[in-house]
Amino acid sequence: MVSDNEAVRRPLLLLIGSSARRGREFILRAVAPKYRLWLLQPAEVSWEAPYIVGNTVVDNTDHDKLVAAAREVAAVNEVAGVFCYDEGLVWPAASVSAALGLPGNAPEAIAACRDKNATRVALADAGVPQPVSIGVYDLDGALAAAGEIGYPVVVKPRGLAGSMGVKLARDASEVADAYAAATAITYPGVPVFDMSVLVEEYVDGPEISVDAVFHDGRFVPLALARKQVGFDPFFEETGHVVDAADPLLSDLELLEALERAHKALGFHTGVTHTEFRLGSRGPRLLEVNARLGGDSIPYLGYLATGVDIALAAADVAAGQVPDTAVKHRKVAAVSFLYPERDTRVDEISVHQDNLGPHIHEAIAMTDPGAVLRLPPRGYIARYGRIIAVADTVDEVTAALANPSDLVELTGTPVEVGA
Repeated sequence: MVSDNEAVRRPLLLLIGSSARRGREFILRAVAPKYRLWLLQPAEVSWEAPYIVGNTVVDNTDHDKLVAAAREVAAVNEVAGVFCYDEGLVWPAASVSAALGLPGNAPEAIAACRDKNATRVALADAGVPQPVSIGVYDLDGALAAAGEIGYPVVVKPRGLAGSMGVKLARDASEVADAYAAATAITYPGVPVFDMSVLVEEYVDGPEISVDAVFHDGRFVPLALARKQVGFDPFFEETGHVVDAADPLLSDLELLEALERAHKALGFHTGVTHTEFRLGSRGPRLLEVNARLGGDSIPYLGYLATGVDIALAAADVAAGQVPDTAVKHRKVAAVSFLYPERDTRVDEISVHQDNLGPHIHEAIAMTDPGAVLRLPPRGYIARYGRIIAVADTVDEVTAALANPSDLVELTGTPVEVGA
């Protein structure tokens, strides 16, 4: 139990956005015991109430309005830092930390991470291994770029994340559909570019992500997740495995690429989520996201190692040295459940009696009445999430082998054009 005096002494962080409860509550649960949080977002407080000490209703995609609101809070409170984990808000959040003289990166560095074409240019100048990439303005440009690169190619939005709108084109006949998918989706707070699509070399091989903390001139990889994808030719992320003993955590080629990429982008303070493909010629960097990883990956890292990545992100935001010492070595994995077709949810049942000893959590990810649409009509159409923790990869794989036996969807099919 925290006393009133102890609560007042806790440093105050400005929290820019809170995102969805089911996917992000673990972050506030980890951070709130050490830091007071003042929430700035357009909506009134809801699920965040137990974790915050105050809030301001403001359009947090508008840099000027957000900075003005932050200044008002700072005028009557001592603010230690700015904390943000929402993809669409990391750029305006950087404007706040810069305006208030708080720890963080220059807004230009965050903008370079948000803009995948700017990332490609910076990494090319620094000699970081990455796929060949060409930005295009229209379908004709996409076809020309694909012909220049050679098939298959990946067609992707310039400013989005989470694999939304990313599609493989195996030949020229598939480029039009891939271009349409890449231009059909938007996300709040993400800028719309005239050159809005990238056509890139396809790197064959497994995909991984690294959540790493950067502070005071050094960086530490905290969680390496091996990604599972589905819905070919899309790249929807359906699961991740984090092994505390993964040999890639000490792979010199991978770590060198990680360090050089962040120096090239000017990122030096915070936690990032960086994605690679392990091709036949070595790791190729796909993107750098200036935030905590999604899909519960930081939580998997905590379960696998005992290192609280969410708290580490808050620590560096406040100018504090994060605790990165590994407490134990386990394997943690998450599996996301999708309907077989576009579906309106009637009921989601979690069968507690079927949960084995390695199942850490099994929950519904949406509510009755929701309509789940599969790519390209919708993305991240998940009805359930299951997390397993064990000593080996084989054990978590076996625990997640029959996920629909643990979380069951009852729904009504929805016509594609409805």
